[in-house]
Amino acid sequence: MTYAFFPGCSLAHTASAYADSIGAVAERLGLDLAEIEDWNCCGATEYSAIELLPAYALVARNLALVNGDLSQVVAPCSLCYVNLRRTQQALRERETLRAQVDDALAAGGLSYQPGHLSVRHLLDVVVNDVGLGTIASNIVRPLYGLRIAPYYGCLTVRPAKGFDDPEQPESLDRLLRALGAEVVDFPLKADCCGGHMTQISADVAYGLLRRLLQNATDRGADLVVTVCPMCQLNLDAYQDRVNRHCGTDFHLPVLFFTQAVGLALGLSPEALGLGKEIVPAQQVLRAKWSTEPSPAPEQPRRPHRRRRDPTLPMPEARSVRHG
Repeated sequence: MTYAFFPGCSLAHTASAYADSIGAVAERLGLDLAEIEDWNCCGATEYSAIELLPAYALVARNLALVNGDLSQVVAPCSLCYVNLRRTQQALRERETLRAQVDDALAAGGLSYQPGHLSVRHLLDVVVNDVGLGTIASNIVRPLYGLRIAPYYGCLTVRPAKGFDDPEQPESLDRLLRALGAEVVDFPLKADCCGGHMTQISADVAYGLLRRLLQNATDRGADLVVTVCPMCQLNLDAYQDRVNRHCGTDFHLPVLFFTQAVGLALGLSPEALGLGKEIVPAQQVLRAKWSTEPSPAPEQPRRPHRRRRDPTLPMPEARSVRHG
C-alpha cells in the first residue's frame, strides 16, 4: 500500500536523522511513503492557541493536497499527527467551522471533504501494517544486550480512540522486543517532556526532563528510543543544560525508533543518521550491543514449604452439639 506522507518541518532540520532513518528503513521494508507535494507547516501548538480558524485552515490545506487515489496519511511527528487528526475530526463534526475552512481553501483553489482520509502515526503503520513478523524476518543483527527505555511522549497515544492505550502503551515496547532489545520498565513512557517549555520556563522544562532522564537511568536503560522529534530534541539537546541546572550527570543517548529498526536490519549507522545526536550513541552501542541474547533473568525462588510430617499428631475434629 502507498501512504501519503506528511514529514513535518522538524525532519528537514533538527530531526534530519529521523528523515534519514525513515527513508532507509522504508526502502528496506518496502514501505511506500509518497510525500505530499507543497505541504506546509501544521502550526505546531502555538498557532491554534492564537487563531483557531486559520490554524484549522492551515492544517486542512495539507489534507486537501493529498493525492485523491490515496486514503491514508502518515505523520512521523507526534504533533503533526495530532494536528492532522484533530482537524479531520473537527471538520467532520462542526458544520460552521467546515464552511469557514472551505471558504479559506477555495481562495487557494482547493477543497476538502473530511472523512475519506485516515490519519496515522508512523509507529502505528510500522507495527500494525508492516508487522512485527515481517520486521523480524528481515533482522540481520538483533539488538541483543541493549537495555532500551521506550518513550512515546504525551501526544502520540493521547488522541481519543488512537492506536494504543493512552496510559500504558505497548506498541513501541513490542517492536523493540521484536528487534531483540531488552525493554526496561519505564513508568514515565507516556509523560510530557515539556514541549516548547524550554523557551518559556527553564525551571519547569528542566525539571520535567530531569524526571524522565532520572527514571530511565534508575531503570538501567542504556538508551532512550522515541517516536517524536520534539521529545528527541528536548531529551538530547537539553541534557547538558539539565545537568548544569539540576546538578545531575546524565549521558543517556536518545534515538528515533526508526534508527533502532534500521540497526537491527543491518543498515549502516551513516544511512540512519547516527552521529547527528548531541549525546553520542556510538560508545554505548560499541560497549553494550552484543551478538548473543542476554541471559534470561533468574526467576525468584518460591519459599520452601516444609512437608507435613505424618508422624506429628493432628487435631481431631469434634462434632458440636447445638441446643
